Amino acid sequence: MLENEITPLVAEYWEKGEFPYQIAPSLYGLNLMTPDEIEGAPRSLYHGFRIFELARTDASMATFYTAQAGLFRTTCRVGASPEQFAELDPKITSFETTGVFCLTEPEHGSDIAGGLATAAEREGDEWIINGAKRWIGGAFTADYLAVFARDVADGQVKAFLVDREAPGVTLEKIHGKTALRMMQNADITLENVRVPEAQRLQNCNSFKDVAAMLRVMRSDVAWIATGIQAGAYEAALRYVRSREQFGKSLGSFQLVQEKLARMLGNVTASLSMVSDLAEKQDRGEYRDEDSALAKMWIALHMRETVALAREVVGGNGITLATDVARFHADAEAVYSYEGTHEINALVVGRSITGKSAFA
Repeated sequence: MLENEITPLVAEYWEKGEFPYQIAPSLYGLNLMTPDEIEGAPRSLYHGFRIFELARTDASMATFYTAQAGLFRTTCRVGASPEQFAELDPKITSFETTGVFCLTEPEHGSDIAGGLATAAEREGDEWIINGAKRWIGGAFTADYLAVFARDVADGQVKAFLVDREAPGVTLEKIHGKTALRMMQNADITLENVRVPEAQRLQNCNSFKDVAAMLRVMRSDVAWIATGIQAGAYEAALRYVRSREQFGKSLGSFQLVQEKLARMLGNVTASLSMVSDLAEKQDRGEYRDEDSALAKMWIALHMRETVALAREVVGGNGITLATDVARFHADAEAVYSYEGTHEINALVVGRSITGKSAFA
């Protein structure tokens, strides 16, 4: 399905800055979230390779699917009460109910733990939410916005399932992006939005609970970064096998082969790292430093891999015809989201030394 239905569309829609929503029913119909075949199998490893294959096709496609299967589902699994999750999860896995993760704000990204400014104030059985969110991918088609807001009463961060069409909710598309152009990201404004207490995720009562969600989500992004590398490598390899220069196959030149070897080394090492991380998670080992290290190291080497792919393809590497340009551009967005290189490095450094270097 990815090769036959999605791949032929991505260059056109990437250039237009639109998402091919017509493929969504087919994608959902694959039942990739909870297939019967993985019953009793290592779920984290399956989950990771699902992301890898989507990103190998297109980073926006992986981000679109993971917004539901990763971010929103994780938010509900960690933040909801058992009763809430039991009701929500079947609807999430079937895509009957869709949602997105709304944490980042216009003025707060890396400092969101202490800087989160969106506020929630309880009034009887309702909460009134005011604030803004930014970079929210998939918001325009979601049923719910999982909004994180600071409780005015106790200063703690809480999570709310906000109806996308609720009065006071405004969404505006972010234009002019040079990466993940197919993914529709939104600026969201919340003005006196009323949310019932029943739609507050009952087990999210501090930023520590949000951090538990991010611990899982960072590993998802490491898998996306690995898939982007594989896609870029394969696109470059296809090109050098078909292209001739100086009367010889481009793939026969020594320096081209050296670059291909470095790319393959990065892909192989990245796959090894995320697979090891998934095996730890399947054993119940979830540590911030493990997911942060994977995201940091793989995203850094992703940048090198896509740059090498662009080099071996030459001038054609800046056109969408070879696919390399798309992976090259999209890598820049993935390098930054779910924790910048610097923030993830500090998470790892804190674990190594036992001392926090966060300002």
